[in-house]
Formats: sequence, C-alpha cells, structure tokens
Amino acid sequence: MIRRLWCLWTQNRQPYRNMAVEEYLTRRVQPGECILYLWQNDRTVVIGRNQDAGRECRMAALQADGGCLARRLSGGGAVYHDRNNLNYTFMVRQEDYDVARQLSVILRAVNSFGLNAAAGGRNDLLLQGKKFSGSAFYRSGDCCYHHGTLLLRVDTAAMEKYLQVSPAKLASKGIASVRARVIDLAGRIPDLTPQLMGSRLRLAFGEVYGCPVEDLPETALPEDAVAAMQQRFADKNWIFGPQRRDGCKVERRFSWGEIGLQFVCRQNRIEQVRVFSDAMEQEYAPALERMLTGMAWNLPSLLVAVDRVEAGAENLPQLKADTKELLQSLF
Repeated sequence: MIRRLWCLWTQNRQPYRNMAVEEYLTRRVQPGECILYLWQNDRTVVIGRNQDAGRECRMAALQADGGCLARRLSGGGAVYHDRNNLNYTFMVRQEDYDVARQLSVILRAVNSFGLNAAAGGRNDLLLQGKKFSGSAFYRSGDCCYHHGTLLLRVDTAAMEKYLQVSPAKLASKGIASVRARVIDLAGRIPDLTPQLMGSRLRLAFGEVYGCPVEDLPETALPEDAVAAMQQRFADKNWIFGPQRRDGCKVERRFSWGEIGLQFVCRQNRIEQVRVFSDAMEQEYAPALERMLTGMAWNLPSLLVAVDRVEAGAENLPQLKADTKELLQSLF
C-alpha cells in the first residue's frame, strides 16, 4: 500500500544524466513509496532496450543538428525528445505497481484543462483518436518503473527527420507517417508550458493516491553513484551494442511488435546472435539471445531453444510461437 509520495522535478536536460537518475531512484525506491520523476531532454532520440540503433534513427541528421542518441532500460520503440516534451516516470515496488492507476494520474492532470483524453491500446494515451503520450516499462527484481512522454508542442518535422520508422509499423497503425498518428496538447490548452503541466501532474499525483506529495531534492542523491550510471548510459557499447558482423538476418512484424534475428554461424553452430525488437517486454530479447547462442544451426535445435526461454512476459507463449514461425522461414 502506498503511504508516501515523492516528486523530483529536475531542471537537467542531459539525457544520460536523466536516465541515470531514473535508474538510481528505481533501484532505491522503498516499500510503500511511489516516486514521480519529471524531466526533459534536449534534442534526443531514445531507443528501446532491444532496438537496432542504426535502423531506428537517422544518425547523420541527428548529429549534424547537435542531438544525442540514447538507449533506455525499458522495451518498446524509439521516441523523440526535446523541450517541447515533458517526460514522467513512476518508480514503485512490484507489490504496488499499477499501470492503470499511474496512467490515471496523467489523465487526471490532462483532463483538468477541460479535455477528454483516455487510454488506448496497451500503452498509449489518446486525444481525438491520436496519441499524445506513450509509455514503456522496466522491472529489476521487485523494483519497477513506468515512464512516458507527453507531447506538449510536438515538432513533427523533427520527429520525421530523426526517427526512421519502418513501413511495416506504419502500416500496422493504418497511417502513412508519424505526423498522422500524433497530436500535441498545446493546440487544445491555451498558454500551456512544461511548468504548468508539471504542476498539474504533481497535484493529480497526490489526489489519485490520497497522500501529500513531498519534494525530493536532486542534491540528496549521491553524485558518485549517479555519475557511474550516467557514464554507462553514455557508453557507445551500450548505445550501439557489440560490433555487428555479416550473417543471416530475418525480421517480421507481429501483433505485439517487430522482431529481427541476426545470426553469425561457424562450423554449423551459432557463434553470435543479436535479437532486435520494439516489444514492450524488455526481458524477452536478451533471454532469447542467451538461449540461441551456441545452438546447432538446424530448425529442431532452434525451436527447442525458443521453448526454453524464460522471461517475465505475460504474453510469453505468443512471443515464442511467433518467434518459431519466423525461424521456420529460414529453413
């Protein structure tokens, strides 16, 4: 049961620092607490835990404009951040983790302006049938976070310039472009600013949970621990992953998202495998990589390896079934 609420509203806009603070708070949240972290990034593309950086972001354009590429801990797809967005993260222990309740904080704040926003799908918030916020999720032991981005004054030109969305994903949404799928809040709320929205979020946070909200000063965080996490998020090996080698590749989009498999084989055995996915279940892709590595390069062995995958995903049977279907296309 939640008995204590904290809110940290940072003025830092460096993505690797923000991700480090987010991870630190998640790993330190105590039973009976919920922390709301409000933050913004300067020009940044943030990819999901298991995505292929080169396929999701137009790196040359982003770097030419002084932007950053960052990889987060949670699953899901790529998003664009700048000062026109306000990002939120709820940190809580597993026993008090409630996505519907957490999303109700966001909806209460948005609808306090006289709007009629609602949840749609698994992780989106919609206004007039278009998306103004998406969420992603992460769990480490019994510590969890749920985070998302609120589109206040969306720069659709920048989104389309830097995000490289696959045609299959757009087709699955029944749209022709990223621009056609999203909506911003500023066009419906006069004089909207990140400060005004943040204040409404803080107020709604206390109202939904029925507790007073205490401010958590960022200066209370241990700088050495946060700096070490920040360094890891800024590391190119974390952002881009191991150096890829040529090999067999296959990919497909299913109802739950895209998955791509890249194999390097030696003497009829899998020497290296990379699994790329925008699935919300961040544990599935690395677990699948571990099981497939070292297996004999034949369909029966690969199917057995998939069966042995263990991951904390509610739809694990469907993930396995679709992965097997994809592997069968190789033989």
